[in-house]
Amino acid sequence: MRTASEHQAIPTMKQTKAIHLSLKRLLRARGHTYAGAAAVLGLSEASVKRLFSRAELSLERLEQLCDWLGVDIADVVAMSSEAEARVTELAPEQERELLANPALLLTAFLTLNRWSEADILATFNFTKPELTRLLIRLERLGLIELLPFDRIKLRVARNFTWRRDGPIQRYFATQVLPEFLDTRFDQPGEQMHFVGGMLSRSSTLRLHEAMEGLTRLLDELVAQDLALPTAERHGVSLFIGLRPWEFSAFTQLRRMPREKFF
Repeated sequence: MRTASEHQAIPTMKQTKAIHLSLKRLLRARGHTYAGAAAVLGLSEASVKRLFSRAELSLERLEQLCDWLGVDIADVVAMSSEAEARVTELAPEQERELLANPALLLTAFLTLNRWSEADILATFNFTKPELTRLLIRLERLGLIELLPFDRIKLRVARNFTWRRDGPIQRYFATQVLPEFLDTRFDQPGEQMHFVGGMLSRSSTLRLHEAMEGLTRLLDELVAQDLALPTAERHGVSLFIGLRPWEFSAFTQLRRMPREKFF
């Protein structure tokens, strides 16, 4: 387990190096050189190269270079964050590790939804050491990065998904979805429509596009509501299913096998 000092030093160094790397890339993109940067800072070119290689530019010098390049230092920080490698999906064994421990799976779900350590401890029955151990396991899986002062940084890409037909999706299909559907959908906040009809291929594809638009809307609303306190946000699940399908009891009455639709 890391000590408190290790938690503070390692992420800070990672961020500092990423900022220096982004600034170096920006220099090149703008057609500038180390010699030009040296003139701005009043240093030798060798000194500037050394400061960049060691990621030792002071905040004052970083601001000087940003002014010279015509950018805000916050923009460089944002660039460094975007440039970092992000996790798009986990390996099957990593997903199985989450499933093997319900507390770990819950913690993954909460952190992916931007819950803070304080929010988790206030809502769920974890002690601080227990939660720390769970968060360290998520960090080793590459989902998060633990920062000083109990802050959590997500390491997943915007297009992060659970592996197609992987352990998490199979768990969802066999355990989560049946429980989700076990309701009359007549309580406040619940709504369900199950309708059917005969459609052409082109009309079916139009519905696919509408479904994708609805999932994008959900993602946008989730991002929009992140600024709200955790107490004002509640977990929701949206299930949209569409496939060429016929009830098996009807299919058994067909004279000929049904032709493939797609």
